[in-house]
Amino acid sequence: MHYFRSLFNFRPLLNTALIATAVSLTACSSSPTGRQQVLLFSSQDMSQLGAQSFEQLKEHETINHDQKTNQYVQCVTKALTSKLNPSSGFSQWEVVVFDSKQVNAFALPGGKIGVYTGLLEVATNQDQLATVIGHEISHVLAQHSNERLSRSQLANVGLQLSSMAISGTDYHDVTMAGLGLGMQYGVLMPYGRAQESESDIVGLRLMAEAGFNPNESVSLWQNMAKAAGGSQPPELLSTHPSHSTRIDDLRAEIGRLPSNNAIRPQCLL
Repeated sequence: MHYFRSLFNFRPLLNTALIATAVSLTACSSSPTGRQQVLLFSSQDMSQLGAQSFEQLKEHETINHDQKTNQYVQCVTKALTSKLNPSSGFSQWEVVVFDSKQVNAFALPGGKIGVYTGLLEVATNQDQLATVIGHEISHVLAQHSNERLSRSQLANVGLQLSSMAISGTDYHDVTMAGLGLGMQYGVLMPYGRAQESESDIVGLRLMAEAGFNPNESVSLWQNMAKAAGGSQPPELLSTHPSHSTRIDDLRAEIGRLPSNNAIRPQCLL
């Protein structure tokens, strides 16, 4: 099967000098926390890629149609996305619940959100679910997929200066990995540690602004640690922050959050 035929067109690896020149010609950007990023692709290209990937996931994954479950996930998501600036281009989000034991969720460029039912066994209330969905939305807001795909192109497959587009089956796995999706559908790949930590902070601010209890983010990661059953690798061997580091960072950020009078959402499962 041919994927993303019109979106991407990779060339062979260019030499180091040409790549350095290309980066210098590419507009650098700053993430929501002020971290410098190199983004080679347009928002339109990333949105198209995200939408195509999401459609393929829906074809390969089992979609949950339970009305109560879907209303619950939609309620939490809507409370979060309602706080996003409409001018940011993130006003419309499609949310799909997948039947899977995976304790995970994801968000893709183009306003696509997937939540696995296994997550609802660990995120035991609306605030904990908002922690995860807010975190995933923050990956999109911070353009982490664009950043990772840009790094992959520069490091592994070269750069075509005339058009930032990728096509052909040879690089399907690279593009899926750039979006945070594994080589097989439904297998989610972690972002880098800096990106994960950044999404924790941005997501925490978003959930607090939406009226969710930010203290439940700590409870969520405590639940995650229990669910992992001690199977998490040492922090230096993992792209994710360790559970203890993550919790410490969240507690520190909670102490810096401004007072908020937002109406508390009422999302019940």
